[in-house]
Amino acid sequence: MFEQILFLILAIVAVGAALGVIFNKNLVHSALSLLLNFCTLAVFYVMLNAQFLGVVQVLVYAGAIVVLFLFVVMLLGAELGEKVTTWLTLRNIIFVGLSLVLLTFVGTAVFENFIGGEKGNFTPEAAQQFGQVQLVGSVLFTDYVLSFQLVGVLLSVGVLGVIWLAQHFEPSKIMRRNLND
Repeated sequence: MFEQILFLILAIVAVGAALGVIFNKNLVHSALSLLLNFCTLAVFYVMLNAQFLGVVQVLVYAGAIVVLFLFVVMLLGAELGEKVTTWLTLRNIIFVGLSLVLLTFVGTAVFENFIGGEKGNFTPEAAQQFGQVQLVGSVLFTDYVLSFQLVGVLLSVGVLGVIWLAQHFEPSKIMRRNLND
């Protein structure tokens, strides 16, 4: 009973934080909402007896990704950017539709491979037999090694893009534009 109440409270906090990421107009507040969402997800992992994934969630996502995001926001001076007047635009409607399609595919893949299908090898029995860290590592570096390497390439390209933007960033043009408004 206690776990169900804790789950409901954390679920409400996680959904509220996710909505805060989307609807905050201040990027720093949005990043802090993202940090809260990542921390609640880490607690969910701990509740599911996946302590390793909970620690990785805090270290990698809550620590590194949010700090990197805040670094980019501060580096590029996002407070000098455009003001958002409305959220209901054709572009956002298209993004929501594409996101729903993506979530449908991901949900189907997770259900077939881990929950309902026979292919899923990340079972509680396997976790007890091999240990969580060993099982995640062996699956990550055998079955999903290409995906793992592609994520590394994607993150490297993101870092290079931030460096390139920082070198070609001229704050004087933005300052003149905002002073003329």
